[in-house]
Amino acid sequence: MAHAPQPLDLTQAQAEALRERLPRVGEKVVAAVVAEVPSYSVAFQGRMGRAIEGAVALALAGFLDMAVDAADRPEQVFAAAYELGRGEARSGRTMDALTSAYRIGTACAWREMSRTAVELGMPAEGLVRFAELVFDYLDQLSAVSVAGHTDELARTGHLRERHRAQLAVALLAGREEERLAQLAEQAEWPPPSTLTAVLLPQASTRTVRVQLDPRTLEVAGDAEALEAWPDHAVMLAVGRSRPALLRTLEGVPAVVGPTVPWTAAATSFARALRALDLGLEGDTDTHLAALVVGADAAAREDLRAHVLAPLAELREGQREKLTETLRAWLLHQGRRDDIAAALFVHPQTIRYRMGQLREAYAERLEDPAFVRDATIALC
Repeated sequence: MAHAPQPLDLTQAQAEALRERLPRVGEKVVAAVVAEVPSYSVAFQGRMGRAIEGAVALALAGFLDMAVDAADRPEQVFAAAYELGRGEARSGRTMDALTSAYRIGTACAWREMSRTAVELGMPAEGLVRFAELVFDYLDQLSAVSVAGHTDELARTGHLRERHRAQLAVALLAGREEERLAQLAEQAEWPPPSTLTAVLLPQASTRTVRVQLDPRTLEVAGDAEALEAWPDHAVMLAVGRSRPALLRTLEGVPAVVGPTVPWTAAATSFARALRALDLGLEGDTDTHLAALVVGADAAAREDLRAHVLAPLAELREGQREKLTETLRAWLLHQGRRDDIAAALFVHPQTIRYRMGQLREAYAERLEDPAFVRDATIALC
């Protein structure tokens, strides 16, 4: 284990002389940082600039205290370094600029203070210990600032993710627009123009998520909205055109709701969930008819029974053949040859069956309302 550098063997006069030079050293440190770290040129202006200059002076004074007495660790300085790291995280900056500022400031401070030390007659051995102390101090300050930066990122990251999860749940629930806007602001989530609900197995979310806009929101299957599908998740996809989103999901057993204004995400989710309940997959825009007729399964069964009532007294085999013939007649708009081809029977067989259907339904086969109901019920 490396040992901490020993304190400097300074006389009281030397220590006082170094301390008198600190304000001038601080000015040069600030000037060097402003000149060589562009991202801090604005930060050192105005009230904030004066506060930072004060922090530099505090750091220099703390260093000199520690240089004279290694046991005198300037806790106030290290607390300030920790808060500086947190502030960088809150500003959205990485540690790169602060690390550069520390390096440049330390080099400048070392030049100024070592020059003074030489003027005060410090021997070569003392200068070596002086350099060790300066750069050990730099390492300590940097480490404390990195810790503050890391802790703040973790805290704000967890908080932001929690707020975004709350926003996602509110979107799926169809909350009022004003409330959604408040939650979006709280979550630091710039609202997009549109959202698209995507339902997919939780096992596929990680692979898909990395290909989507970072603003994409996600709700896992343990949420109340997905109670019936606990192994699934819903993503509210942002920022991609619909064709691009569908290409991203190729090979994934996903259900994609319509693309809607972001505050109407609940409608996209509802349609995707209904499609999943019906066993459909892929783009719900290609399943609109199935979604419509499957919206109320019990009502459709009642309609089917009503449409097929005239065939109820027939034998089961005959009833099934006439039902499939009626369905093909509806789909092919009465074209006998097309109906025969679809059912793999001779056109004469179709002619015979249609005779039976006309006998059972009479003029209803010409009634547009019946044709509509039969199409919905059978097709």
